[in-house]
Formats: sequence, C-alpha cells, structure tokens
Amino acid sequence: MVKLSLASDETELQTVPDGWKEPKFTRVDNPRGLLEESSFATLFPKYREAYLKECWPLVQRALGDVFINATLDLIEGSMTVHTTKKTFDPYAILRARDLIKLLARSVPFEQAVRILEDDVACDIIKIGTLVRNRERFVKRRQRLIGPKGSTLKALELLTSCYVMVQGNTVSALGPYSGLKEVRKVVLDTMKNIHPIYNIKTLMIKRELASDPELRTQNWERFLPNFRHKSLSKRKQPKKKTVKKEYTPFPPPQPESKIDKELATGEFFLRESEKRRQKMNEIKAKQAEALTKRQEQRQKAFIPPKEKPAVKKSKPATAENKIDIQAIKEKVKKAKSKKLGAPPVNPERPSAKDGKRKKVKS
Repeated sequence: MVKLSLASDETELQTVPDGWKEPKFTRVDNPRGLLEESSFATLFPKYREAYLKECWPLVQRALGDVFINATLDLIEGSMTVHTTKKTFDPYAILRARDLIKLLARSVPFEQAVRILEDDVACDIIKIGTLVRNRERFVKRRQRLIGPKGSTLKALELLTSCYVMVQGNTVSALGPYSGLKEVRKVVLDTMKNIHPIYNIKTLMIKRELASDPELRTQNWERFLPNFRHKSLSKRKQPKKKTVKKEYTPFPPPQPESKIDKELATGEFFLRESEKRRQKMNEIKAKQAEALTKRQEQRQKAFIPPKEKPAVKKSKPATAENKIDIQAIKEKVKKAKSKKLGAPPVNPERPSAKDGKRKKVKS
C-alpha cells in the first residue's frame, strides 16, 4: 500500500498545471543585496556603432530598472555592464550580459530587451566552424533562412522564438523548450539535413501536444522517419597505380652498357665490325620503315570491297502464281486469229447463210 501511494505521489508531482508561472524574484527575497560587484564586457563590430549610439539611452533605462549600470565605449568598441549597491537580483547581471551580447550580434533592441524577463532565455549558436568549404557554408546558411525568409519565419512560429542569422552565428531568443528545438534545426541544417524535415516534425508535435489524450503517450509512431539518401560513390580513376609489396632488400642494380655487350659478345669485336653491325641494324630499320610507308601510300589505291547486289526474291503468293493452262489457251486463240490459219473449231454454214449469199450475188 505504501509503494502504491508513493507512485501516485510521484505522478502528481510530475504534472504541472497549465498557465503556472514561477513567482518573480523581488527585494523581499534578498533585502541585503550583493556582497561584491560583478561586471561583463563584450566587443561589437564597427557597423553596429551607429545603431548602438542611437538606442543606448533605452538600454540604460531598461537596465536601470534592475539597478545595473551600462557603459558604451565607442573608442574601444565595447559595451560593459556592472552591478551596483542597490542590485538585489543576482541573476540580473547575467541577463544584462546576454542583452549586450545580443545587441552585438545585430539583434534589434525591441527583441533583445525581452531577455530581462524571467521565462525568456537566449542561445548564440556558432556555425562558422561546422562546414569547411565557404561556398557550401553560404548555401546551407541560406537554406536555413529560406526564400524571402519563409523557413526562418516558420521556425519562429513553431518554437515561439526570435531567430537572427548574422555572419557566423545564429542568435535565438525565447523559451527554453523552443531554444532546444532551434539549436537542433540549425545544427542539422549545417550537417546537410534540410530544415523542412524538422519543421514538419515540429508541426506534428504541436498538434499532438494540443490533444489531451495523446499528450502523455509515446509519439514515435506519429513522427515521420526520414531516411538519409546514400550519395553515389566517388568516381574511381581509370588507371589505378598498384602499390608493390614492401621488401627490405634494395632493387637489383641495372646492367650497364658494358655488361650488355659482354653478355652478347659485342665487347670482344673489333671497331670496324662494330660499325658494320650498327650500319646493318640501321639499314634494316630503314628498310622496315620504307615498306611501312609504301604500304600506307598503296592503301589509297586499293578499291573498297563492294557488297554483291542480291535481288530479294518476293515470296510466291496466290496472285503471283502463273496459270499455265490459261497461257496455253491464249496462245491457241492468237494462232487462230492469224491470216490464212484455219479456225480451231470450224462451224458448219447454216441454210440461212447460203440464201443470203445468193441474194447478194
């Protein structure tokens, strides 16, 4: 029974009621103030000098509410914040340090001053050393911003954070849960994972968190699992140099000209014989080159081989077949029509024909 009661108590402690906020830290919590003075300083680039000079009275007024002094040194190019005797909140100096850091990283004062609130934090992510190739780094940084800043705007809406991409850093300002997601998206983008995948996952998580039934369940079955495409392997060279096996012994010494002559027996010949042998070798090479040249010239006069013209015999069809009997009959009729040729089948003259002949005569 005791174990069951302890388990129920733990579950009750884990649940935080909606809309609960931690009470503000006031002077009543620390009436005696701080023992020592703390200070922080940061440098800012030259192009931020005009903006900081313009908005510095607003910065001093915002930090004056928590009893922290701020100084701007334009000669040295630095901003300094330090506590006073009236400062009672020990964490206020750390928030002031983050404020001047954000101002140095091109975050506007209207957004940077939110860091002085209790439920707001900041994170400055360094991305300059994550990618070696400069062109690739610029492309991935632009991918994080998106066309006309659409990707960055979607990330801000889903995480409730303000995100500023400037140079080699990404400044984020918002609640702790949102900063964690922003850091993950930025680092994945620099690792060549498109931010749209993480944005889609954040959208699904947001819908699941709004459902009271699914809030306490495992979300792995709802989240998409994007597989990383395997890129094509590096092209192999056509000619590969095969490394020889290592041997501790040096390679054999190459034979000199005299050693070769001793092996062939030319060393012991006379000078005249050596010259004659060289001349014979030269003549043999010249004759071989001459024959090759003549063959090359004769190629132009050799006629190309012609393909024999083969007439394609048409397959015998029913229409193309020759009727021999019909031809014989045609020949007989032609013979009968010739002058002086007796008719093939003479017909007997009738009585009427004889009468007609007599009348005519």
